[in-house]
Amino acid sequence: MRNRLVLTLALVAVASLFTPLYAQEAAAAADGGVRMWSVITAGFALAFAAGLGALAQARGLSSAAEGIARNPAAAGEIRGALILGLVLIESLVIYVLLVALILFFANPFVG
Repeated sequence: MRNRLVLTLALVAVASLFTPLYAQEAAAAADGGVRMWSVITAGFALAFAAGLGALAQARGLSSAAEGIARNPAAAGEIRGALILGLVLIESLVIYVLLVALILFFANPFVG
């Protein structure tokens, strides 16, 4: 585990040495590049949020179904907690969607 951490930190340190090379673009080319990368980043963020949100909802639903199966008398309380949890998980995905739409249509990085 320690070797993996050291290797990761070493790779990040080496990669940070090459970042000034990409800062030498012309201003006109940088505007298009920033817009392109912000759209790509927003797309990946939305994909990760939707995928991980779906996994979290599936795990919560599975646990709630198992809890109701074990104790049917607590079905109402479990159902309420499940709905609240699903709403909170889905709200995080909607926040990522909002940020992605801002980056797609009102790109704040391009002047």
